[in-house]
Amino acid sequence: MDLVGIQIIQVLSGIATLALMGAGLAVIFGMMRVINFAHGEFMMLGGYVVIVCTEQLGINLWVAMLIIAPIFVGLVGLVFERILIRFLYGRMIDTLIATWGLSLFLIGVITWIFGNVTKGVQTPLGSYSFGDYSEKTYTLVMIAFTIIIYIAIFAVLRRTKLGLIARGTMQNPNQASCLGISPPRVYMITFAIGAALTGLAGAILAPLNTVIPTIGVSYVAQAFITVITGGAAAFTGTVLASGVFGTVRQIISFEWTPILGQVFLLITAVILLRIFPTGITGRFFRRST
Repeated sequence: MDLVGIQIIQVLSGIATLALMGAGLAVIFGMMRVINFAHGEFMMLGGYVVIVCTEQLGINLWVAMLIIAPIFVGLVGLVFERILIRFLYGRMIDTLIATWGLSLFLIGVITWIFGNVTKGVQTPLGSYSFGDYSEKTYTLVMIAFTIIIYIAIFAVLRRTKLGLIARGTMQNPNQASCLGISPPRVYMITFAIGAALTGLAGAILAPLNTVIPTIGVSYVAQAFITVITGGAAAFTGTVLASGVFGTVRQIISFEWTPILGQVFLLITAVILLRIFPTGITGRFFRRST
């Protein structure tokens, strides 16, 4: 019974991790159709913001993680949207190349500032026992944060004027413009929100992972696999794909090794895309949430 309980917790942790990684990308790629190869570096920035705030500035971990990191990375995203991305909307290959260059730039800047060394954030709240097994209490907090974040996303998109304007503009910018809405302004705000969600994800995951300038490479691959496999409904698809991939990866990792867990995640993604070429939600939704 203890073994089953700890496996359930680890599966939920794996699902939450993938869902967190994919939240910002679901906005920028899933809604805006911008291939953001700097997504992993935005997450990496969130982790470094937490490190700087807690180690050098003495700021409370929770304040740094939940407030400062998303605001800082959101502002970074806003700046790069204004000086780079806004000229490339509708040109997916161009955005791919531009954001790839942006990712290399961010890696270089962070390496220059902090060096190519591993840094970490002390995991708060200690651990708890589950029979013969122990688990970090923060893992449960991370799962709870993920649930709250997605509830908030769905609420904003479905229940607020901002969400209606964002969804409408992404689906038909010309019609939105006729109604007096400025698509460039909506794109700017939406991209900044996506970047802020990405920074928040990197900050929340920082206490569970070591942080190095190149950690974004592992983040971006998993995030893209999750969002693409999710399909047309950006957030619903991301949640469903996270559930499938998180379950497969954590069970295989628990029974064998984490490397095999990643391999089976990729195999599962290939199988799902073969069965559902437009993603898990592609048959049932059309550019929804």
